[in-house]
Amino acid sequence: MVFAQGVEGGSPILNISIFAAFVVITLVVVFRASRNTKTASDYYAAGRSFSGPQNGIAISGDYLSAASFLGITGAIAVYGYDGFLYSIGFLVAWLVALLLVAELMRNTGKFTMGDVLAFRMRQRPVRAAAATSTLAVSFFYLLAQMAGAGILVSLLLGISSDAGQSVVIAVVGVIMIIYVLVGGMKGTTWVQIIKAALLISGAAVMTAWVLGRYGFNLSGLLGGAVERAGESGQELLNPGAKYGATDTTKIDFLSLALALVLGTAGLPHVLMRFYTVPTAKDARRSVVWAIALIGLFYLFSLVLGYGAAAIVGPEAIANAPGGENAAAPLLALELGGPLLLGFIAAVAFATILAVVAGLTITASASFAHDVYANVIKKGKVDSKHAEVRVARITALVIGAVAIIGGIGAKDQNVAFLVALAFAVAASANLPTILYSLFWKRFNTNGALWSIYGGLTVTILLIAFSPAVSGGPKSMIKSVDFAWFPLSNPGLVSIPVSFFLGWLGTRLSKEHLENKYNEMEVRSLTGAGSEKATSH
Repeated sequence: MVFAQGVEGGSPILNISIFAAFVVITLVVVFRASRNTKTASDYYAAGRSFSGPQNGIAISGDYLSAASFLGITGAIAVYGYDGFLYSIGFLVAWLVALLLVAELMRNTGKFTMGDVLAFRMRQRPVRAAAATSTLAVSFFYLLAQMAGAGILVSLLLGISSDAGQSVVIAVVGVIMIIYVLVGGMKGTTWVQIIKAALLISGAAVMTAWVLGRYGFNLSGLLGGAVERAGESGQELLNPGAKYGATDTTKIDFLSLALALVLGTAGLPHVLMRFYTVPTAKDARRSVVWAIALIGLFYLFSLVLGYGAAAIVGPEAIANAPGGENAAAPLLALELGGPLLLGFIAAVAFATILAVVAGLTITASASFAHDVYANVIKKGKVDSKHAEVRVARITALVIGAVAIIGGIGAKDQNVAFLVALAFAVAASANLPTILYSLFWKRFNTNGALWSIYGGLTVTILLIAFSPAVSGGPKSMIKSVDFAWFPLSNPGLVSIPVSFFLGWLGTRLSKEHLENKYNEMEVRSLTGAGSEKATSH
């Protein structure tokens, strides 16, 4: 079925051609969108010109990464029930974002998470902390996406040499930098909308195709998967295939689930999307649209995962280059031959491009707006274009670092990078945001303790976990310094961060209740937010 370099029966030239067509079309869209990018509001927030449905589609495009498409489909194909639990965690997370964060962030902020925190705190230390956390989350997420591009290259294009993979990672990085430099948030948003439409429509076609083979009978499909898997087939339908082996793995799954559910509402590139709409009502509508589209996609992934198990077989998937990640491409090849595989390959690359572009603009905006404009320049920027110029320079630097980091990490286990990004977002960002929005007594000291403490604890626990050393799937296999038993630290780091935020606040004599009252009125009603968000 497969050979050492790529998916047998696939056409690397066809795959590259379809991907090139996507890049050309989106670059035209980005250049057209860039004509109206003049102010900081245009560059960071697309001039707040997107409707709720448009922003919801873009959010789904930003959120459904290659890990969602290839990773979850593969996990379901190999582990069945346990693989689908990832989808549930990713989707439930949006309810937290909708109910606790979306509307309040849109009303209170301007461009970044730092705006919300600095509303009632001392500006410079809090903005510096928010920027540090944003850059940390964005870097780990970027690294995972860029390294994922290297894995995809060997899988879909048949390029197995280190030099070849490095070239493709560099190409992805350069295209991403062009999107961000030229189009700003508006161009990036249109790329994400196009990519979301391609991804969801492609998954829908494959889902209908798979179900059609089994008379549109889900039970027949599940039976086919069990039969194809042989003696271990029944495990695909029962919990425990991946996380049920020991008490530690069960607790590890609980920790991962907590990080996924709470981390999404603290991801900077997700939070920044709430500022691209004109009103809080549109922010709410965009999250509702995102929930609907993401939920629909995860239902498709359930069918595709079990379809891959039934039609391709778990053994063929496990032996393919890329392992679990090969499930969706192999299924596409079985269903529609090289043409469908080429389309899926292009969508997978488009997915990486859209996500890294969103991450890059978020990281560059946080540095330019929070650090340069408000910490270094103390809010007195020389000209209205200076901040955008700094953001573009930052995007270049971040792009270069992402390319170098992605090349360095292409042979590593990248799952822990994604887990780390979610764990940092859930530990450092979310407690601080929730305390700022809902706790009157919260102050600058509490915010700094929560952000820096959560960031430090999370990175330390990850560094000494089985994700980094001591196991067959660890990043460093040759040594073992893993004294912390869980691969994801969320179960420990999230409560610790909430506690540090509380303790730091209590140990400080700073009282900011008056500012909180103003923030509460604005966050709940939107009063004054248009004035605050104009630039």
